[in-house]
Amino acid sequence: MVVGNIYVIAAVSVVGGGLFGFDISSMSAQLDENSYKCYFNQGPNGPPFNDDLDCSGLSSLRQGGVTAAMAAGSWLGALISGLISDRVGRKYAIMTGCVIWVVGSILICASQDIAMLCVGRVINGLAVGIESAQVPVYISELAPPSKRGRFVGLQQWAITWGILIMYYISYGCSFIGGSDSTNYSTASWRVPWGLQMLPAFGLFFAMMLLPESPRWLARMDRWEEAHDILALVHGKGDRNHPFVALELQDIRDMCEQERQFGNVTYFDLFAPHMINRTIIGLFTQIWSQMTGMNVMMYYISYVFAMAGYTGNSGLLSSSVEYVINVFMTLPGIFWQDRWGRRPTMLVGAFLMSALMFANAGILGGKAYIIPLDQRSSPEESMSLTGPSAKALVAMTYLFVASYAPTWGPASWTYPPELFPLRLRGKGTSMATSGNWAFNTALGLFTPSAFENITWKTYILFGVFNACAFIHVYFCFPETAGKTLEEIEAIFEDPNGIKYLGTPAWKTRKTRATVALERGDVETAKAEVAREEMAYSSEPKTATQ
Repeated sequence: MVVGNIYVIAAVSVVGGGLFGFDISSMSAQLDENSYKCYFNQGPNGPPFNDDLDCSGLSSLRQGGVTAAMAAGSWLGALISGLISDRVGRKYAIMTGCVIWVVGSILICASQDIAMLCVGRVINGLAVGIESAQVPVYISELAPPSKRGRFVGLQQWAITWGILIMYYISYGCSFIGGSDSTNYSTASWRVPWGLQMLPAFGLFFAMMLLPESPRWLARMDRWEEAHDILALVHGKGDRNHPFVALELQDIRDMCEQERQFGNVTYFDLFAPHMINRTIIGLFTQIWSQMTGMNVMMYYISYVFAMAGYTGNSGLLSSSVEYVINVFMTLPGIFWQDRWGRRPTMLVGAFLMSALMFANAGILGGKAYIIPLDQRSSPEESMSLTGPSAKALVAMTYLFVASYAPTWGPASWTYPPELFPLRLRGKGTSMATSGNWAFNTALGLFTPSAFENITWKTYILFGVFNACAFIHVYFCFPETAGKTLEEIEAIFEDPNGIKYLGTPAWKTRKTRATVALERGDVETAKAEVAREEMAYSSEPKTATQ
């Protein structure tokens, strides 16, 4: 039995994104737990972990290294995922990631020292890199154009649910054992790190019931299977449905064009006719990290500790951020296809830049810099009380509410849409590797930044968001509403200037393909005519 309902296909496959969410919150929840800090303690007296009742934990640099280990593995996993996906298919690449995740989780759960913990997190990272790169490719190659953003955006929603679920599991397990260095229990962090294996088991077996990508099958010359899956997913089993016929012909035409290229490698992504979209895809993922969102997720306990929230109050206050993240992602899943990709990313970058500068102003103007020898941990470098502390918390919540419906889902949806079939697996893996490379750097850098440059850390992220806004406006074309084959035309210049392509700010979403999905051929023709009239005074774009 093969499941053909695109809602079910998307809901199952995005569990791969949830694995990333489990890692984020399982680490952020442990940072302030005494059992974690005592077991891996590097405080003044070191082992046997009895420097004081409240252990100092890891040094800033080593904690950054532990956090960054997963992202470093994810960078490598994202890069190799394109090779795996092109060889065995999108479906089996996702299943491979599940197996690797289980191995890494076993090592993390059984960690005896920092080295073993890091190795386990690197292996988990390999799995997350594969899943985060290939789940969007898999969904985008199966989803109808009018709802592609919605279904690929579910990956971000799964991440937010993974963060929330694992955070509350970790919070509940934090009550296992005592609260000081003499009677703590490692079960408070071993149990949640062991439980994170369960979703991978479920995803592995559920993927057996889902279809392979029809575009990958076509590339392997398995046309009958590709036709059957297109009919199952888009035509309710009708092989003669107008949209199925159009999509199959588009895929066939694209495959015919691509045969002249022969075997492709990562170097093809940097060919003159391809480098523009490679840079756009890469920076989509880079900017999503440079917004500062994952820094807020990993190290939120430090931020709330500076505002006076410690212990259980700090954990509960942090959890509010994760709840906001879950529910504010939902509007973005729908906005992407209605608004388009460009407005979604532009609005997000503007709001996040303003909020980062606001946080910098609050801390720079009102916070007290704590001397290094008086800090409970090196990263908790500032102290804020009263209305200013509440304002800092409010700005942090608003920041999350700005990221969740904008860059959160858009950063996963956009890269797979940019690349032609022959390079989609490798192109998306290259783009996702940029996410993890910068995630690694920021995970390593942020604890030291909080320790040394304090409130100025927020200024850096404010500037990054402002740069993202400018880059999106001038360079990121609109892809909403188009088939993956139609998007190819965006990067072909209508005036014949080699490799220039349509200016990003002149691209629009199209509604003709949406009508054809419904089988309404006459409406589709009318929409094409309307668009031709609307843009008759401009250079012809890919939407026409």
